[in-house]
Amino acid sequence: MIENDPTDDPRRLGDWLTAGGLELHVVRPHAGDSLPETLDGYVALVVLGGEQAAYGSTPWFPAVEALLRKAVKHRVPALGVCLGGQLLARAMGGTVERSAAGPEIGPALVARRDAAESDPLFARVPFTPDVYQWHEDEITELPPGVLLLAASTRYPHQAFRVGDRAWGLQFHIECDTAMLADWAATDDEIDAEALLEACAAVLDDVEEVWRPFAERFAALALGRLDTGTRALPLLGQ
Repeated sequence: MIENDPTDDPRRLGDWLTAGGLELHVVRPHAGDSLPETLDGYVALVVLGGEQAAYGSTPWFPAVEALLRKAVKHRVPALGVCLGGQLLARAMGGTVERSAAGPEIGPALVARRDAAESDPLFARVPFTPDVYQWHEDEITELPPGVLLLAASTRYPHQAFRVGDRAWGLQFHIECDTAMLADWAATDDEIDAEALLEACAAVLDDVEEVWRPFAERFAALALGRLDTGTRALPLLGQ
């Protein structure tokens, strides 16, 4: 698991993956940890979020994108969350930019697409699940050949799958109230009290949907879940 920013650690997602049977190895390049050159010895790759821009000059992002490409090529299950999802999109030829729609912050609903019916992770996700949003950038163009799994009105690319074992999420599922409170404390333009109250109101609903999602990802990584899908042809593979 790659932690890009100390303010966005594995938190609840880490707990759910561990409950699903995975042993977490968290790499923190922001603290000087070296990224592995290959995924040998790992059963999955998870890339977390952060306040950096995916298109910025963060020095370790090229290495993260290289690992994501290797995960797709070698069919190692991968999951990118918010910034991690944007890095997956860029790694495979998509585009990430500052959103013209403005920031998206707080609890929200996303809409599952029809294509999600046959997806091994999204098939059991409700039609409009609760999520947490906290981003100013967006994926403006998805990579060629990917499958769009969830959308919203302002930000149409909310979740997608590359090949048959790599997923990108624009939203957050890992947050608890303490993490959200830390983020809110850094933004003077939001009503932190009202925002946190709204976030706390859906905390259990987020867990009800996304804990099983994370556990299905863990089962896939451990070879206990048949994807039932075939890899799509990808440019540059």
